[in-house]
Amino acid sequence: MSTFSETEERQELRKQVAKLASKYGRDYFAGKARSGEKTTELWLELGRAGYLGINVPEEYGGGGGGIGDIAAVCEELAAQGCPMLLMVVSPAICGTVIAKYGSEEQKQKWLPGICDGTGTMAFAITEPDAGTNTHNITTTARRDGDGWVLKGRKIWISGVDEASNVLVVARAEDAKTGKVKPVLFVVPTDAPGFEFNAIPMEIVSPEKQFQVFIDDVRLPADALVGDENGGLAQLFAGLNPERIMASSFNTGIARFALDRAVAYAKEREVFQGPIGGHQAIAHPLAQSHIEIEMARLMTQKAAALYDEGDEFAAGEAANMAKYASAEAACDAADRAVQTHGGFGASQEYGVAGLLVATRVGRIAPVSREMILNFVSMHSLGLPKSY
Repeated sequence: MSTFSETEERQELRKQVAKLASKYGRDYFAGKARSGEKTTELWLELGRAGYLGINVPEEYGGGGGGIGDIAAVCEELAAQGCPMLLMVVSPAICGTVIAKYGSEEQKQKWLPGICDGTGTMAFAITEPDAGTNTHNITTTARRDGDGWVLKGRKIWISGVDEASNVLVVARAEDAKTGKVKPVLFVVPTDAPGFEFNAIPMEIVSPEKQFQVFIDDVRLPADALVGDENGGLAQLFAGLNPERIMASSFNTGIARFALDRAVAYAKEREVFQGPIGGHQAIAHPLAQSHIEIEMARLMTQKAAALYDEGDEFAAGEAANMAKYASAEAACDAADRAVQTHGGFGASQEYGVAGLLVATRVGRIAPVSREMILNFVSMHSLGLPKSY
């Protein structure tokens, strides 16, 4: 087996996920989005097949695989026109953090539902006034008897309306030093004082974005995930997987856009032959194929490093993969629209909506500028610029 080939098991996983997702496809996904419905059937079928929790330990209902496996599932879904954003959030971020830092009781309580899709979990870190600067979040957690009380606001929180719980990042005051520290809590979405409003979006997706209001939400002691003095290590445990998953999400959408463009370029005839025979069409599509494959390779490298436990190298590779995949996806979507000509703006061919979806990839979950800051400082040794 070549070093640059995935294992036969991973290749078979991709094949089976693609087969399952193709039963649904882009028409199903876009139809659900435009009618205001959810892709619950697809989500639950993925859970029954064991794909949602493939990265979660087997004793909690998972497949015992690594981040590379769940990333492969995410990519193949998107490549079939079904980019499932909650794949990034529920199993990869929340599942990883709970499996790594949760108590035995917490793992037994929450991981099985994440794996079978019946207990999907959202993740809330971003705030209106903090943006990319996670150190400035102001959602507070204070002790109240044996439990905790949370208060604050979050924004751009995906899929809260489909989640049973939300893993919330808050700040608590250290009793010894008086300094604030990041802490993680699992908050039920039906908890008194927990409210959320959908943010109107231009993206064609059944998965919505929300602003969340946390108004004196009372939680029991066992809602705290990990050590309350664990600090940033616990928080960042979910962020490298998030970048790797975002990269797979992007490359999957890029593959879908390119496949649509290539199919159209083969069948559309203008000027005595298929338009794909003209270099003005063929070369941009060939460029996208190259860019997508490079981004996929960096994503696979990041996943392999993460699964090997090399945190710094994984972080560097995950950031670069996320950057490269977003650029590849934006270019692929733009070229797909251009290849279709006027039809590129129609709903019939399903590529125009990808322009907005891929463009968001340059912003979330971390902006291209912050990635360039990271690479400048940590990879090149330049002075910190922010």
